[in-house]
Amino acid sequence: MTVTVAVDTTGADLGPAEVAQGALLAVRRGDVRVRLFGPASELLPVVDGVAGIEVVDAPLSIAKAPDPALAVRGNPDASIVQAVRSVSTGEADTFVVAGATGPALAAGLVHVRRARGIHRPALALPIPTLGRPVTLVDVGANVEARPDHLVQFGFMGAALARTVLGIERPRVALLSNGEEPTKGTPDVVEVHALLRARLQDNEYVEFIGNVEGTDITAGVADVVVTDGFTGNVALKLMEGVSQSVVSGVKQAAMSNPMAMLGGLLLRPALNRFKASIDPEGSGGAYLLGLRSLGVVPHGRFSRTGFARAIELAAQGHDRRVTDLIHGDLEAAGALRRPPTAAVPAPVGPGADRPSE
Repeated sequence: MTVTVAVDTTGADLGPAEVAQGALLAVRRGDVRVRLFGPASELLPVVDGVAGIEVVDAPLSIAKAPDPALAVRGNPDASIVQAVRSVSTGEADTFVVAGATGPALAAGLVHVRRARGIHRPALALPIPTLGRPVTLVDVGANVEARPDHLVQFGFMGAALARTVLGIERPRVALLSNGEEPTKGTPDVVEVHALLRARLQDNEYVEFIGNVEGTDITAGVADVVVTDGFTGNVALKLMEGVSQSVVSGVKQAAMSNPMAMLGGLLLRPALNRFKASIDPEGSGGAYLLGLRSLGVVPHGRFSRTGFARAIELAAQGHDRRVTDLIHGDLEAAGALRRPPTAAVPAPVGPGADRPSE
């Protein structure tokens, strides 16, 4: 079955036309349809008449709005609002939003809504490493998170790793400042105990305990759980370090004639190394916990990254990642329980008497 992906184009640093080029790549490589939302004057010159791509003229952008929730509710014609709303109306199956995490989350909560039993949606990002990707969750959707939220984040990341990344029994870890179960804040200590209890003898997911920051990219775990503030700081730090390393290698290779000769010999290996840690290969962060899957690629991505985001959004929908998340949480008893109705206080004679 062909999956239809709604794509908001107005948050891309390189402009809507670059996202349209990514849509072209995705449609040519796989069984996917794309609805592009953005300024038609910039999109149509790229994709007009291409089978499998529809353009919806939506030039209004709220990608940089200081109050995303207010902007989403106050601008129903904005490109991101129309793209996400098309999922709730059945015109699309899943959505991709270029570089606008806050508005994507706000629009998703308003129009797609949280999945039943989910406390909060979370952003899960497969981080490219020299081995297989490590999924870090949350990377920015929730600055603060309660222990029961973090437990659900672990199941969300594991479901993504199983369906999209093809990891048979993901190893889930909790980010802390030490490996011991007693390390970390009181919330982290509580989450450790909860995850240990929920995942004990689980045939689909393995909980391996706490990991430190140095372990995120070391291949120790397949999924690393943390709150959105810590996760976002860790992510930005890793991105900065990787960029500095690549830049440093380039500068060293151009420092003198002998280094330039060595650089020429090493160029194929260095290009492979750069490709292996390229964040565009992951397609961006997955917005999990809504009734439909969303993907948020970085605004600075090129057409290659946007094509990958579209492909993986379609793949995640096709493999029913949202259903798997719900099933795993339900089996573990980790879904949010609906509030119980208040019982009226007894009145009249004998009200203070204990029940027999």
